[in-house]
Amino acid sequence: MRPVRADRLLSLLLLLQNRGRMTAPELAAELEVSVRTVYRDVEALGASGVPVRAERGPEGGYRLMDGYRTRLTGLTDAEAGSLFLAGLPGPARELGLGAVLASAQLKVEAALPGELAGRARQVRERFHLDAPAWFRGADPVPLLESVARAVWERRVLRTHYRRWRGEVRREVRPLGLVLKGGIWYLVALAEDAVRTYRVSRFQAVEETGDLFTRPAGFDLAAYWAESSRQLEAALYQGTARLRLSPRGQKLLPMQFGAAGARALADPGPPDGEGWVEVRLSVESEAIATGDLLRLGTEAEVLGPAELRRAVAAAVAVLADRYATDG
Repeated sequence: MRPVRADRLLSLLLLLQNRGRMTAPELAAELEVSVRTVYRDVEALGASGVPVRAERGPEGGYRLMDGYRTRLTGLTDAEAGSLFLAGLPGPARELGLGAVLASAQLKVEAALPGELAGRARQVRERFHLDAPAWFRGADPVPLLESVARAVWERRVLRTHYRRWRGEVRREVRPLGLVLKGGIWYLVALAEDAVRTYRVSRFQAVEETGDLFTRPAGFDLAAYWAESSRQLEAALYQGTARLRLSPRGQKLLPMQFGAAGARALADPGPPDGEGWVEVRLSVESEAIATGDLLRLGTEAEVLGPAELRRAVAAAVAVLADRYATDG
Protein backbone atom coordinates (compact mmCIF):
# COMPACT_ATOMS: atom_id res chain seq x y z
CA MET A 1 0.00 0.00 0.00
CA ARG A 2 1.40 3.40 -0.93
CA PRO A 3 2.39 5.65 2.05
CA VAL A 4 0.01 8.40 0.91
CA ARG A 5 -2.96 6.03 0.93
CA ALA A 6 -1.88 4.55 4.25
CA ASP A 7 -1.87 8.03 5.80
CA ARG A 8 -5.30 8.73 4.32
CA LEU A 9 -6.74 5.47 5.69
CA LEU A 10 -5.45 6.33 9.14
CA SER A 11 -6.98 9.81 8.85
CA LEU A 12 -10.32 8.25 7.83
CA LEU A 13 -10.14 5.86 10.77
CA LEU A 14 -9.37 8.70 13.20
CA LEU A 15 -12.21 10.83 11.82
CA LEU A 16 -14.67 8.04 12.56
CA GLN A 17 -13.14 7.44 15.98
CA ASN A 18 -13.14 11.11 16.98
CA ARG A 19 -16.45 12.26 15.48
CA GLY A 20 -18.62 9.19 15.36
CA ARG A 21 -20.98 8.63 12.44
CA MET A 22 -20.03 10.48 9.24
CA THR A 23 -21.42 10.29 5.71
CA ALA A 24 -19.28 9.55 2.67
CA PRO A 25 -19.58 13.16 1.38
CA GLU A 26 -18.51 14.48 4.80
CA LEU A 27 -15.49 12.19 4.83
CA ALA A 28 -14.64 13.13 1.25
CA ALA A 29 -14.70 16.84 2.15
CA GLU A 30 -12.45 16.31 5.18
CA LEU A 31 -9.96 14.17 3.29
CA GLU A 32 -10.13 16.25 0.08
CA VAL A 33 -10.86 13.21 -2.09
CA SER A 34 -13.84 11.97 -4.12
CA VAL A 35 -16.77 10.07 -2.61
CA ARG A 36 -15.78 7.10 -4.76
CA THR A 37 -12.34 7.12 -3.11
CA VAL A 38 -14.00 7.11 0.32
CA TYR A 39 -16.00 4.01 -0.67
CA ARG A 40 -12.79 2.23 -1.69
CA ASP A 41 -10.96 3.30 1.47
CA VAL A 42 -13.78 2.11 3.73
CA GLU A 43 -13.65 -1.28 1.98
CA ALA A 44 -9.88 -1.38 2.53
CA LEU A 45 -10.32 -0.64 6.24
CA GLY A 46 -12.87 -3.42 6.56
CA ALA A 47 -10.61 -5.86 4.72
CA SER A 48 -7.79 -5.03 7.16
CA GLY A 49 -9.98 -5.93 10.15
CA VAL A 50 -11.25 -2.50 11.23
CA PRO A 51 -14.95 -2.90 12.24
CA VAL A 52 -16.56 -0.15 10.12
CA ARG A 53 -20.35 -0.28 10.00
CA ALA A 54 -22.35 1.18 7.10
CA GLU A 55 -25.79 2.48 8.08
CA ARG A 56 -28.34 3.32 5.44
CA GLY A 57 -31.12 5.90 5.50
CA PRO A 58 -31.36 9.73 5.78
CA GLU A 59 -29.24 9.71 8.96
CA GLY A 60 -26.98 6.92 7.84
CA GLY A 61 -23.28 6.89 7.20
CA TYR A 62 -20.21 5.10 8.46
CA ARG A 63 -19.24 4.50 12.07
CA LEU A 64 -16.93 2.26 14.04
CA MET A 65 -18.30 -0.61 16.09
CA ASP A 66 -19.02 0.49 19.65
CA GLY A 67 -15.96 0.25 21.88
CA TYR A 68 -13.39 0.09 19.11
CA ARG A 69 -10.44 2.48 19.38
CA THR A 70 -7.12 2.51 17.56
CA ARG A 71 -3.84 3.49 19.19
CA LEU A 72 -2.02 4.02 15.88
CA THR A 73 -1.63 7.74 16.54
CA GLY A 74 2.11 8.36 16.20
CA LEU A 75 2.93 11.72 14.63
CA THR A 76 5.24 12.00 11.65
CA ASP A 77 7.97 14.66 11.73
CA ALA A 78 5.96 16.88 9.37
CA GLU A 79 2.81 16.50 11.46
CA ALA A 80 4.64 17.32 14.68
CA GLY A 81 6.12 20.44 13.10
CA SER A 82 2.77 21.53 11.71
CA LEU A 83 1.21 21.61 15.19
CA PHE A 84 2.96 24.93 15.80
CA LEU A 85 0.53 26.34 13.18
CA ALA A 86 -2.54 24.81 14.79
CA GLY A 87 -4.05 28.25 15.41
CA LEU A 88 -3.35 29.42 11.86
CA PRO A 89 -5.21 27.15 9.42
CA GLY A 90 -5.05 29.70 6.60
CA PRO A 91 -1.27 30.20 6.76
CA ALA A 92 -0.83 26.44 7.19
CA ARG A 93 -2.61 25.90 3.86
CA GLU A 94 -0.44 28.57 2.22
CA LEU A 95 2.64 26.72 3.44
CA GLY A 96 1.36 23.49 1.92
CA LEU A 97 0.72 22.00 5.38
CA GLY A 98 -3.09 22.05 5.45
CA ALA A 99 -3.61 18.30 5.07
CA VAL A 100 -0.62 17.53 7.32
CA LEU A 101 -1.98 19.79 10.06
CA ALA A 102 -5.44 18.24 9.83
CA SER A 103 -3.92 14.76 10.15
CA ALA A 104 -1.80 15.82 13.13
CA GLN A 105 -4.80 17.32 14.92
CA LEU A 106 -6.80 14.13 14.38
CA LYS A 107 -3.99 12.02 15.86
CA VAL A 108 -3.59 14.26 18.89
CA GLU A 109 -7.35 14.29 19.45
CA ALA A 110 -7.51 10.49 19.19
CA ALA A 111 -4.75 10.12 21.79
CA LEU A 112 -6.47 12.39 24.33
CA PRO A 113 -8.84 11.06 27.00
CA GLY A 114 -12.49 11.57 26.11
CA GLU A 115 -13.01 14.67 28.26
CA LEU A 116 -9.89 16.44 26.99
CA ALA A 117 -10.65 15.51 23.38
CA GLY A 118 -14.07 17.11 23.76
CA ARG A 119 -12.50 20.25 25.21
CA ALA A 120 -10.04 20.42 22.29
CA ARG A 121 -12.93 20.26 19.82
CA GLN A 122 -14.76 23.03 21.68
CA VAL A 123 -11.70 25.30 21.53
CA ARG A 124 -11.37 24.70 17.79
CA GLU A 125 -15.10 25.40 17.28
CA ARG A 126 -15.12 28.60 19.34
CA PHE A 127 -11.80 30.33 18.65
CA HIS A 128 -10.44 31.33 15.27
CA LEU A 129 -7.41 33.45 14.40
CA ASP A 130 -7.66 35.52 11.20
CA ALA A 131 -4.18 36.91 10.54
CA PRO A 132 -4.69 39.47 7.71
CA ALA A 133 -5.60 43.06 8.57
CA TRP A 134 -9.13 44.34 7.94
CA PHE A 135 -10.20 45.31 4.43
CA ARG A 136 -6.97 44.15 2.83
CA GLY A 137 -6.58 41.05 0.75
CA ALA A 138 -3.65 38.82 1.53
CA ASP A 139 -0.59 39.03 -0.70
CA PRO A 140 -0.54 36.48 -3.53
CA VAL A 141 2.27 34.11 -2.56
CA PRO A 142 2.48 31.38 -5.21
CA LEU A 143 6.11 30.66 -4.29
CA LEU A 144 5.55 30.41 -0.54
CA GLU A 145 5.47 26.62 -0.42
CA SER A 146 8.79 26.38 -2.30
CA VAL A 147 10.35 28.97 0.01
CA ALA A 148 9.01 27.17 3.10
CA ARG A 149 10.46 23.87 1.91
CA ALA A 150 13.86 25.52 1.47
CA VAL A 151 13.63 26.95 5.01
CA TRP A 152 12.75 23.54 6.44
CA GLU A 153 15.35 21.58 4.50
CA ARG A 154 18.14 24.22 4.67
CA ARG A 155 18.42 24.51 0.89
CA VAL A 156 20.14 27.41 -0.89
CA LEU A 157 17.81 29.30 -3.23
CA ARG A 158 18.63 31.20 -6.40
CA THR A 159 16.11 34.06 -6.42
CA HIS A 160 14.75 36.80 -8.66
CA TYR A 161 13.35 39.55 -6.41
CA ARG A 162 11.48 42.79 -7.19
CA ARG A 163 12.51 45.77 -5.03
CA TRP A 164 11.28 49.34 -5.09
CA ARG A 165 14.60 50.35 -6.67
CA GLY A 166 14.51 47.63 -9.30
CA GLU A 167 15.00 43.88 -9.58
CA VAL A 168 17.84 41.84 -8.17
CA ARG A 169 19.05 38.25 -8.55
CA ARG A 170 21.02 36.60 -5.77
CA GLU A 171 21.49 33.39 -3.86
CA VAL A 172 20.00 33.30 -0.35
CA ARG A 173 20.09 30.91 2.59
CA PRO A 174 16.56 30.86 4.05
CA LEU A 175 16.56 31.05 7.86
CA GLY A 176 12.88 31.52 8.66
CA LEU A 177 9.44 32.81 7.70
CA VAL A 178 7.46 35.48 9.54
CA LEU A 179 3.74 36.24 9.12
CA LYS A 180 3.10 39.90 9.99
CA GLY A 181 -0.33 41.48 9.48
CA GLY A 182 -1.24 38.87 6.87
CA ILE A 183 2.02 39.41 4.93
CA TRP A 184 4.70 36.72 4.66
CA TYR A 185 8.36 37.68 5.02
CA LEU A 186 11.46 35.56 4.47
CA VAL A 187 14.47 36.11 6.71
CA ALA A 188 17.55 34.89 4.87
CA LEU A 189 21.32 35.11 4.83
CA ALA A 190 22.48 36.83 1.64
CA GLU A 191 25.95 38.18 0.88
CA ASP A 192 27.06 37.59 4.50
CA ALA A 193 24.20 39.66 5.93
CA VAL A 194 20.79 38.69 7.31
CA ARG A 195 18.10 40.38 5.21
CA THR A 196 14.30 40.45 5.09
CA TYR A 197 12.32 39.80 1.91
CA ARG A 198 8.59 40.13 1.25
CA VAL A 199 7.64 36.73 -0.19
CA SER A 200 5.07 38.11 -2.63
CA ARG A 201 7.84 40.04 -4.41
CA PHE A 202 9.79 36.96 -5.40
CA GLN A 203 9.46 36.59 -9.16
CA ALA A 204 11.17 33.19 -9.19
CA VAL A 205 12.96 30.86 -6.79
CA GLU A 206 15.05 27.82 -7.70
CA GLU A 207 16.92 25.36 -5.52
CA THR A 208 20.63 25.29 -6.33
CA GLY A 209 21.05 21.77 -4.98
CA ASP A 210 23.33 22.99 -2.18
CA LEU A 211 22.60 22.72 1.53
CA PHE A 212 23.75 25.26 4.12
CA THR A 213 24.43 25.34 7.84
CA ARG A 214 22.33 27.70 9.93
CA PRO A 215 24.35 30.32 11.84
CA ALA A 216 24.98 29.10 15.37
CA GLY A 217 22.69 30.81 17.87
CA PHE A 218 20.49 32.57 15.30
CA ASP A 219 17.16 33.50 16.98
CA LEU A 220 14.41 34.31 14.49
CA ALA A 221 12.12 35.98 17.03
CA ALA A 222 14.93 38.13 18.44
CA TYR A 223 16.07 39.14 14.95
CA TRP A 224 12.53 40.12 13.98
CA ALA A 225 11.98 42.18 17.13
CA GLU A 226 15.22 44.13 16.60
CA SER A 227 14.57 44.53 12.87
CA SER A 228 11.09 45.91 13.60
CA ARG A 229 12.52 48.35 16.13
CA GLN A 230 15.11 49.60 13.64
CA LEU A 231 12.48 49.96 10.91
CA GLU A 232 10.24 52.01 13.17
CA ALA A 233 13.15 54.24 14.17
CA ALA A 234 14.07 54.77 10.51
CA LEU A 235 10.49 55.48 9.43
CA TYR A 236 9.55 57.97 12.13
CA GLN A 237 11.81 60.86 11.23
CA GLY A 238 10.00 63.68 13.03
CA THR A 239 7.37 64.76 15.53
CA ALA A 240 4.18 66.68 14.71
CA ARG A 241 2.26 68.83 17.17
CA LEU A 242 -1.47 68.44 16.67
CA ARG A 243 -4.73 69.79 18.04
CA LEU A 244 -7.33 67.04 18.14
CA SER A 245 -11.08 67.20 18.56
CA PRO A 246 -12.75 64.57 20.77
CA ARG A 247 -13.54 62.57 17.64
CA GLY A 248 -9.99 63.08 16.37
CA GLN A 249 -8.71 61.55 19.59
CA LYS A 250 -10.69 58.40 18.79
CA LEU A 251 -9.46 58.38 15.20
CA LEU A 252 -5.76 58.82 16.00
CA PRO A 253 -4.97 55.25 17.20
CA MET A 254 -7.14 53.84 14.43
CA GLN A 255 -5.18 55.74 11.77
CA PHE A 256 -1.70 55.68 13.31
CA GLY A 257 -1.68 52.49 15.39
CA ALA A 258 0.88 52.31 18.20
CA ALA A 259 2.26 55.77 17.38
CA GLY A 260 -1.21 57.25 17.81
CA ALA A 261 -1.76 55.42 21.08
CA ARG A 262 1.59 56.72 22.43
CA ALA A 263 0.65 60.28 21.45
CA LEU A 264 -2.62 60.05 23.37
CA ALA A 265 -0.90 58.64 26.46
CA ASP A 266 0.37 62.12 27.41
CA PRO A 267 -1.97 64.79 25.95
CA GLY A 268 -2.18 68.41 26.99
CA PRO A 269 -5.15 69.70 29.02
CA PRO A 270 -8.45 69.86 27.07
CA ASP A 271 -9.87 73.25 26.12
CA GLY A 272 -13.49 74.28 26.53
CA GLU A 273 -14.58 72.15 23.55
CA GLY A 274 -12.54 69.09 24.53
CA TRP A 275 -9.70 69.63 22.03
CA VAL A 276 -6.23 68.56 23.22
CA GLU A 277 -2.66 68.97 22.00
CA VAL A 278 -0.51 65.89 21.35
CA ARG A 279 2.90 65.11 19.92
CA LEU A 280 2.81 62.42 17.23
CA SER A 281 5.78 60.59 15.69
CA VAL A 282 5.52 60.89 11.90
CA GLU A 283 7.38 59.77 8.80
CA SER A 284 8.83 62.08 6.16
CA GLU A 285 7.01 65.33 5.41
CA ALA A 286 5.44 64.03 2.18
CA ILE A 287 4.09 60.87 3.85
CA ALA A 288 3.03 62.70 7.02
CA THR A 289 1.05 65.22 4.97
CA GLY A 290 -1.07 62.51 3.36
CA ASP A 291 -1.46 60.61 6.63
CA LEU A 292 -2.59 63.68 8.59
CA LEU A 293 -5.14 64.64 5.93
CA ARG A 294 -6.94 61.40 6.76
CA LEU A 295 -7.96 63.00 10.06
CA GLY A 296 -9.92 65.60 8.10
CA THR A 297 -11.43 68.46 10.07
CA GLU A 298 -10.85 66.66 13.39
CA ALA A 299 -7.21 67.77 13.60
CA GLU A 300 -5.06 70.88 13.17
CA VAL A 301 -1.31 70.72 12.58
CA LEU A 302 0.43 73.23 14.87
CA GLY A 303 4.01 72.37 13.96
CA PRO A 304 6.62 72.06 12.69
CA ALA A 305 5.98 75.05 10.49
CA GLU A 306 7.09 73.22 7.32
CA LEU A 307 4.59 70.42 7.92
CA ARG A 308 1.80 72.88 8.70
CA ARG A 309 2.51 74.72 5.42
CA ALA A 310 2.57 71.43 3.49
CA VAL A 311 -0.82 70.38 4.89
CA ALA A 312 -2.26 73.86 4.24
CA ALA A 313 -1.02 73.71 0.64
CA ALA A 314 -2.62 70.29 0.11
CA VAL A 315 -5.90 71.55 1.60
CA ALA A 316 -5.79 74.60 -0.72
CA VAL A 317 -5.40 72.34 -3.76
CA LEU A 318 -8.35 70.24 -2.62
CA ALA A 319 -10.46 73.34 -1.94
CA ASP A 320 -9.74 74.68 -5.42
CA ARG A 321 -10.50 71.32 -6.98
CA TYR A 322 -13.88 71.10 -5.29
CA ALA A 323 -14.75 74.83 -5.60
CA THR A 324 -16.99 74.20 -8.61
CA ASP A 325 -19.31 71.43 -9.63
CA GLY A 326 -17.64 68.78 -11.78
